[in-house]
Amino acid sequence: MPEEIKDLIEKIQKEGIQAAQAKAEEIESLAKDKAASLIEQAKVSAGKIIAEARNEAAKINDTTSVALQQAARDMLISVKKEISDMLNNLIISKLNTALTPEELSKIILAAVKGYSLGAGGEIVLQVSKEDLKKMESFLGELKEQAKKNIQIKASDGIASGFIISFDSGRSQFDFSDKALAEYIGSYLKPKLNDLLRQAIP
Repeated sequence: MPEEIKDLIEKIQKEGIQAAQAKAEEIESLAKDKAASLIEQAKVSAGKIIAEARNEAAKINDTTSVALQQAARDMLISVKKEISDMLNNLIISKLNTALTPEELSKIILAAVKGYSLGAGGEIVLQVSKEDLKKMESFLGELKEQAKKNIQIKASDGIASGFIISFDSGRSQFDFSDKALAEYIGSYLKPKLNDLLRQAIP
């Protein structure tokens, strides 16, 4: 009897140990599966985060690149406008110096002499207030040369130069400082643009 009890105890112990080992192996297998699943999820999450970070970095890079290009364009437009304004001011300054009342008198006289006035029509001449005062002695000679009625007016819109009409003001030829500066500028600005393009690599 004691031998049978001993065998029974050994059998129970053996079965208990085997059951415990099986349970431990099952737990270990579940733990490994769970760990593998967590690692896989972490890899997927990390991949998504990296992809999103790359996309965001690319967007920031594109946005920065566009912003820099726009800033460069704005700066070039600003510089070009400043240079163009400086050129206009320089042209007007030189014209004001060159178009003295004496020179204006010669040019106007040549224009009046050279123009064959048709039937009717009065010559209308516009100059600056300052030039009108300085040219008073010349006006008599001009009227005599033209052999026509000449109306001379002061214009607030003219700093130097003149505007002349040979048909009582219906049409006119503009030789004012602004018109001449625009004409000279239209010739010089393309050359200036070429110089600017060559200066920028």
